[in-house]
Amino acid sequence: MNSELAVLAASGATTLVSLMVTDSWTHARELVGRYMTRTGADPDTFDDLQDARTRLLATDVTERERTAREISRQYGDRLRRLAEADDGSDEALRALLTSLLQLSASAAGAWRTVDNRISGGVQHGPVVQSGTVAGLTFHVDHVHREDFQ
Repeated sequence: MNSELAVLAASGATTLVSLMVTDSWTHARELVGRYMTRTGADPDTFDDLQDARTRLLATDVTERERTAREISRQYGDRLRRLAEADDGSDEALRALLTSLLQLSASAAGAWRTVDNRISGGVQHGPVVQSGTVAGLTFHVDHVHREDFQ
């Protein structure tokens, strides 16, 4: 086995696992999934990737590092085997790793400190300030303005 190929595969898998806990996950899953299914050998790859992410996120914080290493090792082996099947060529794997590293760099740069302030009087209900809100439900009793006069 080519040691450079093994290093590339391990690096790709480590980067993949780090992207599992970011907003860039969907894009990373598409990149890796396309790479892994390009031969048509493994049609369940996208589901497997999503299952790995779900397992990582569901893991208790104390076990998360161990789980991340397991997932990384699993995908490192899969990436290496695919690259070896390409007659040992590392071009496609190298291109995938470059894309993942760029995605990782942009995900890391996406975090910014935000200072939100609410002004303008009394708020008679929940106030949410966010760039993205999904799956949020409020159960609030309706308050009539007359109750406060």
